[in-house]
Formats: sequence, structure tokens, C-alpha cells
Amino acid sequence: MSHPHLPPTLTHTSSDAASHEVFWADSLRQSDFNAWLDSLSRTQGLVPESVQMASADASFRRYLRVHTQQGQTRIIMDAPPDKENSKPFVQVATLMQDAGLRAPHVLDWHEAHGFMLLSDLGDATMMSAIDPERPQANHGLYMQAADTLIQWQLASRPGVLPPYDAALLQRELSLFPDWYLAQHRGVQLQGAQREVFDKAFALIVQRNLAAPSVYVHRDFMPRNLMMPCGAGPQSEQLGVLDFQDAVYGPISYDIASLMRDAFLSWDEDFVLDITIRYWEKARKAGLMNFEDWHSDFGAFYRAVEWMGLQRHLKVAGIFARLTLRDGKPKYLADAPRFIHYIRRTCDRYRELGPLLKLIDEIEGTTPQVGFAYGRM
Repeated sequence: MSHPHLPPTLTHTSSDAASHEVFWADSLRQSDFNAWLDSLSRTQGLVPESVQMASADASFRRYLRVHTQQGQTRIIMDAPPDKENSKPFVQVATLMQDAGLRAPHVLDWHEAHGFMLLSDLGDATMMSAIDPERPQANHGLYMQAADTLIQWQLASRPGVLPPYDAALLQRELSLFPDWYLAQHRGVQLQGAQREVFDKAFALIVQRNLAAPSVYVHRDFMPRNLMMPCGAGPQSEQLGVLDFQDAVYGPISYDIASLMRDAFLSWDEDFVLDITIRYWEKARKAGLMNFEDWHSDFGAFYRAVEWMGLQRHLKVAGIFARLTLRDGKPKYLADAPRFIHYIRRTCDRYRELGPLLKLIDEIEGTTPQVGFAYGRM
């Protein structure tokens, strides 16, 4: 993966139906799509004329919604094969279903053209159900998310998904100097500045690779989790989307992604509350049998912070790239949230002091004073 895809928000209303009309830049691709859809209309009971846009994300992938003759809905993934590889999506969807998770079922896949018919997990994300002004009102939702995460991690097996190795971690980190600093801030790192970043990045990679490995969703957050809906044995579960970039890597990654959200910030006490409860559940499930993690939440939480730091540096770079290269300016508007995360974490660890000082200089921010528990 070169970037985490921003989540599909599968919502629409009849009042803005015009905005959900499906436009095709390529008439040949439109013709291929119509032929594929017509071929499925009988076997899948689809109503081709009901197709509407459902969502688009930060990749070249987009999602459509189509009705069935029985009054249900299905999701269509439109992923041009010259730009998107859909094989990982199919693989991870199967892994999630085998783990008992509520993930979309692949009902048909035209691999050559990049069209896929999926079961529909509904149109309400966990994000849409969150009350950002009252953290504790969302406690139950976050515990459901923690349960879903642990269920996914318990299914982990080595050698199935690509490894989240040093090369990939470093490649992701390089997005920050290459895109956020050089392209967005106009800062070309040289000499002592480059040395500060190189040393910090090497330490971040080292700390993260020390953690035990499990299946990592890689963008596990409320906008990629769907509220329970429908009937059946999985009707009370959160659904999981946007999992095609899953890897086998640090167990600290997905909980950091969940609690240090790309689009939503929580106070530290709520972050700690949920993370501690996740840790307790994971410990009982046997996922914390590493060094002193089983008995020391602080040791685990430090690993979560170092993992979150890698993610935040990466995503700040991605958001700059999405704006400057791909013409999607809305993402860079959230970059200050990531700079805030980065600065808070750097302020907690003495060995990251030089990195914090340099980022403060670049950002023109005032050095931070005091963070919970002091420095480590």
C-alpha cells in the first residue's frame, strides 16, 4: 500500500439524488459496466436502472449502490484494474468472514474489468453514531470496536498477509519529509535536519518492529466500521470495511488507529480508558504474552504511542499528497490534527526531543510544556 484509503461513507438521501448520479469519464468502461451488470440482473435479481453513487475514497476506487427485485440493496465496487489491485480485498474479506466478522461478501467479481458485486452492510457508519461532545456516551460503541478488533487479531496466522516490515514502515515514514515538508511546507531537509529525521525514523521503526505481530487492518477507525443492521447471527456486530491493505504486523497499530482518529480527537482520559479496556480484553485472550505487557499496561501503551507516531507522520504526508498531487484539498484540512498528535507524542519521550524541536521550528509553534505523566 502506498497510502491508506479513506473510508467509503455509504450514505445518501433522496433529496440529493442528483449528486448520486453515476458519471463515467470513459465511455468504453461504461459500456463494459452495463454489459456486466445486465449479465447479473437475472442471476442476482438486480435492478440496473437503480444504480446510484454510494461513495468514493482517496484511491481510484469508488462504490455504487444497486437495488434488488426483492427490495434489498447491493454494493458495486468500481476499481479500474490498471490502477487498483482488488485481489487483496477478496482475500481479506474471506479471512474476516472465516474469523466470524461482519464483512462484505463478494457475490461476483469481473477481475478483468475491475467490477465487483458485494453484500451491503448498510449506510450508517460508527462515525455517524458518535456524539463527539460526550465521550462517555460513545463508550459502548468503542467497546464493540475493541471486541471486533480482538476477534480479528485472534484469527492471525503468519505467512498469510504481507509483512509490515522495516522497508514498508520506512517507506511510509518518508511520505512526511517528501510530501508534507518538501511539497506542502517547502522545506528540503539537509545536513543536521536530515540527520534528526533519519535518527528518529530509525528509532520509530525499531520500536515498532519489537512488538508481536497479528493481522493489522491498517485503517481501523469509526468511518470504516458500520453500525449493526439486519437479521441473522451477525446482526449485532459492527461491520468492517476498507480492509484491502491489511498486513501482518505490530499488534499496537489498530488500537492506535482507532483511538487517534484521522477525523476525530478525544481527550487523553477517554483514549486511556478505552485502550486500557482493550488491553484487559486482549490480555485475557492471550494476545499480550510479550515481555511485561501482560502485567504492565504502561509498557503496552508506550508501544501504542510509538506506533501511533509512525501512522501520524505517514498520514500527514498522505494528506499533503492527496491535496497537492491528486487535487483533493479536504484532506489537508485535517493535517493540524496529526501535527498535534505528533508533537504530543514526541514531547513524551526524551529521545524524540530533537524531532519535536525541529517540527516546532518548521510549524512555527511554541514548544510544549508538560504532558500527562511527564517525560519518559
